[in-house]
Amino acid sequence: QVQLVESGGGLVQAGSSLRLSCAASGTIFTIQAMGWYRQAPGKQRELVATITSGGSANYADSVKGRFTISRDNAKNTVYLQMNRLKPEDTAVYYCNADRVMVPLAAGWYNYWGQGTQVTVSS
Repeated sequence: QVQLVESGGGLVQAGSSLRLSCAASGTIFTIQAMGWYRQAPGKQRELVATITSGGSANYADSVKGRFTISRDNAKNTVYLQMNRLKPEDTAVYYCNADRVMVPLAAGWYNYWGQGTQVTVSS
């Protein structure tokens, strides 16, 4: 019933910027939190940034001051503005929606997007 689709990844040089987008589709009443996670080859998936429906944001220490997460609640869309990208930012970035309330739900649901590749060259 709910799908998350990421876009905006690509191949860029170090120091440049990218903006990721993730739109949640389907019949959704509320999404308490949306966020971005990333996974590099050979590494575990890690949190990048999250944002609540009220606009409270949290960031991984590695991206503070460089990345900005934002959200459009009316569109059920979350964004990640990535500035001053570094080679170590290279990963597949996954969108997440947590505590999603949908019609006739038995409880709260969690959804993941398919991921979008971000590659930063030296």
